[in-house]
Amino acid sequence: MADKKGTGLMMVWMDVPADKEEEFNHWYNEEHLPELLAIPGVLNAARYEAVSSGPKHLACYELESPAVVETEAFTSRKPTEWAQRIGPRVIATNRINNVYRMIYPKELNPALASAGMAPALQIGRMDIAPENSEEWNKWYSGVYVPNYEKVPGCIRGRRWNAVRGEPSYAVVYEFEHEKVSETAEWLAQRDINPDNPKMRDLMTHAAGSPGIWKKTFQL
Repeated sequence: MADKKGTGLMMVWMDVPADKEEEFNHWYNEEHLPELLAIPGVLNAARYEAVSSGPKHLACYELESPAVVETEAFTSRKPTEWAQRIGPRVIATNRINNVYRMIYPKELNPALASAGMAPALQIGRMDIAPENSEEWNKWYSGVYVPNYEKVPGCIRGRRWNAVRGEPSYAVVYEFEHEKVSETAEWLAQRDINPDNPKMRDLMTHAAGSPGIWKKTFQL
């Protein structure tokens, strides 16, 4: 069975005008997503819409590694006539296009590599001062995410370091449904460790972070 997840992730957020949204969705689902999934190293993909925060539209691409976006097959693509009329470069606003390298877990295992696209995602994007990064990363990967992974409905959490875009870090929690982080079990983990408030205060979240997106389309 071919891998569905790798050590790279590309996430593309955007808003589009309401009167263009129907055609935009047709173009994305019928032309753009198949085009990217045909590129070697693009392992899986799905589209999501914001439940909280934004931008509204999110496309999430699982990559064999972050280097996939630098390959000739990826960079040499030419926009079609349809893309030139309705693609993100033409109509989108609030566009964020980030590429990440996985830092938690430290490596793939067979269960992770074969996992599909989650029904919902909670995504945080944040920065940390260099003098605090070692302690903060140790806490985030060793304490914070593993505790949230115990919550019913949380499939897994993965942490990422940006190789393109900003801020420098992201955390992506994969959920069985978009209400997981509203449950008592999730909320109980927020301060279950005495270090959590102090360590959270060290980081700076991007605007709209964290947010939740629900899957709307997958080939």
